[in-house]
Amino acid sequence: MKRVLPTLAVIAGLVFMPGSQAADKAAIKAAIDKATTYLVETGQAKDGSFSAQVGPAVTALTVAGLVKSGTPADAPVAKKALHYLLSFKQPSGGIHPPESLVSNYETAIAMMALVACNTDGQYDADIKAAEAFVKGLQWDGGEGPGPSDPAYGGAGYGRKNRPDLSNTSFLIEALRSAGVAADDPAIQRALVFVSRTQNLEGPHNTLPFAAKNPDGGFYYTPAAGGESQAGKTPAGGLRSYASMTYAGLKSMIFAGLSKDDPRVAAAITWLGKHYTFEENPGMGTAGLYYYFHTAAKALDLLGEETFTDARGVAHPWRSELADALIARQQDDGSWINENSRWMEGDPNLVTAYALLALSYCQ
Repeated sequence: MKRVLPTLAVIAGLVFMPGSQAADKAAIKAAIDKATTYLVETGQAKDGSFSAQVGPAVTALTVAGLVKSGTPADAPVAKKALHYLLSFKQPSGGIHPPESLVSNYETAIAMMALVACNTDGQYDADIKAAEAFVKGLQWDGGEGPGPSDPAYGGAGYGRKNRPDLSNTSFLIEALRSAGVAADDPAIQRALVFVSRTQNLEGPHNTLPFAAKNPDGGFYYTPAAGGESQAGKTPAGGLRSYASMTYAGLKSMIFAGLSKDDPRVAAAITWLGKHYTFEENPGMGTAGLYYYFHTAAKALDLLGEETFTDARGVAHPWRSELADALIARQQDDGSWINENSRWMEGDPNLVTAYALLALSYCQ
């Protein structure tokens, strides 16, 4: 649900008048319109795809970004993209190429695109089949020692690949977007994994990593010996970084945890110490636009129009995130990250992330 900023707010000692907020909304709409024109006229191929060379996931992210930011679900750009997307539907219910190594990632994102466009229930059967498929890929105890396994509850890129927080957070979001309840066993199993990716010791995390870096943030995975994309601390702990901390935060909220839960509180505290939209804290410019869209989702789920940092400054995060995105938009309407790690040199992918983020800033 989108929330409207108040017409008169006092934030961090500054007064924002109605006219300035109207200008913000106008600037956001202009940025969305430019991006939409770019994707329709330049990004989309004749077969409806976006960046088909990497499979259907970018197409799914793009159609979700377009529709969530205001493009009608029955617009030609969306209908063509969904037709392309559903050409990958498998008998198993998965939505991916037959030999895909990233079938969980592709199907979970396809689910979110289908849900965004499911205006009259026309995709109900496809969504339900995809739901069963991704649940079947979750590490549910049949692969090893059960709940004691650090991999338990997680999801990886494909069939029983090593699970990680990014893919698990997409799994949780896809299931919740499809109407799966927070107390569903698959969601609660995923919460076990998510809790173990947090640098927070406690009854929900008895793994050794948290004791070596007990800062409350999140890292990539505790499975297969543990890994953080931000590297290790001198003590051998796994460094927390912001994109995974926002992914962990949104996942915990989707799984039914409240702000009073120590895990949620610790995540918010870490993010308060590292609040910025100038970089992906802990990773610099790597994964910057993934960070933007994940932060937007998590902050929206918190339900507050401001986010208070560790200095006590209350930030109007929607406006600040929108400003950061608008300042980085290319003249042709696209976005691109000069740091191409994790495919962020692809303007279709990065523009999709930006539109998803802006959809929460309106």
